[in-house]
Amino acid sequence: MKRENFPILNELVHGQKLVYLDNAATTQKPQLLIDAIAKAYSHWNANVHRGVHHLSQVATQKHEEARQKVAKLIHAQSEEEIIFTKGTTDSINMLARSFGDAMVGEGDEIIVSQLEHHSNIVPWQMLCERKKAVLKVIPLQEDLSLNIEAFKEILNEKTRLVSVAHVSNVLGVVNPIEDIIRLAHEKGVAVCVDGAQSVPHLAVDVQKLDCDFLVFSAHKMYGPTGLGILYGKKEWLDKLPPTEGGGEMIEHVSFEKTTYNVLPYKFEAGTPNYIGSYAFGKVIDFVQEVGLEQIAEHEHKLAKYLEAQLALLPNVRVYAAGLPKAGAVSFNVYREDEALIHPFDVGVLLDRQGIAVRTGHHCAEPLLDYLQVPGTVRASVAIYNTIEDIDAFVVALKKAIMMLQ
Repeated sequence: MKRENFPILNELVHGQKLVYLDNAATTQKPQLLIDAIAKAYSHWNANVHRGVHHLSQVATQKHEEARQKVAKLIHAQSEEEIIFTKGTTDSINMLARSFGDAMVGEGDEIIVSQLEHHSNIVPWQMLCERKKAVLKVIPLQEDLSLNIEAFKEILNEKTRLVSVAHVSNVLGVVNPIEDIIRLAHEKGVAVCVDGAQSVPHLAVDVQKLDCDFLVFSAHKMYGPTGLGILYGKKEWLDKLPPTEGGGEMIEHVSFEKTTYNVLPYKFEAGTPNYIGSYAFGKVIDFVQEVGLEQIAEHEHKLAKYLEAQLALLPNVRVYAAGLPKAGAVSFNVYREDEALIHPFDVGVLLDRQGIAVRTGHHCAEPLLDYLQVPGTVRASVAIYNTIEDIDAFVVALKKAIMMLQ
């Protein structure tokens, strides 16, 4: 599907045709993105906002049009609710600082889950250290789904925020985010959804979800690196303080007092990545032209086929097998004596055959500790992957297993 639009897929790796299955880490880039970046730098590069000359006016228009496209993509009520950041990690850190400074005090509690990426753990730990607050964790059930009954028990009057991944970056499991949001709101608790692995794969509607915040990155959705999104309900963003000071986020500065700009600019200090935002807007057009539902259906078919093929291989353990997934499947390979073959060794042998997968702890060490393994092999699909890619991966994996037994 649209494979011809991605020039890097024509590359040879170790003399083999590239099969790229590391999309949960970052996706490859369509030619239209590359062309958009070159066009912007070649024709209207100038700093946005406040400039009265033509190039600045054009750059500002393109930047703000991209913000509108992001708002439409996730069905935000207004583009004022879209904050451009450097990425998902930056978005969560910004929220942890802003929300934490304004809303969290000693003894208050923040809830995350056992499945989280480090980016959705460490900023909240740092907040808890600053404020002498407490971090609580939603545990897993035996099938590696979140234990919602346990979540109900730890959710209480001290809880100030729940921050949970929509889709696990390790397991690809789609978490019951609607239930989590509903239960939290029944207690008057705000919810941040880590959408880094969901927005690229699913049709996400923040108004239907009713989440208070959503974070994601452009680079995991065929867009440029160094660009992220923090969505927040306007009523929240209005009352939260900015976390960085400088140009763009100010209305008036004096040595006695500074007043802040209106939304969304009060959270966007300094020169924004206006080239990246414009290029990402072009990618959003491309994705919506293909159709979010069609992309989700295509990737679901691939992931289901991938999991089924892995299930046929002896001594391969698929994690969270059978649970609803979006894009990614994690597994490990064992020897005949049931000793774990290190995922790094599997990944190296796959790479020699032109297959790109991710191995290791995937920046989710607490989950891997729970699984009692040093890492997993993760294969993750995207719009340009095919059944033939999965078949080539399985053939290569069989060869790797034979060599490592």
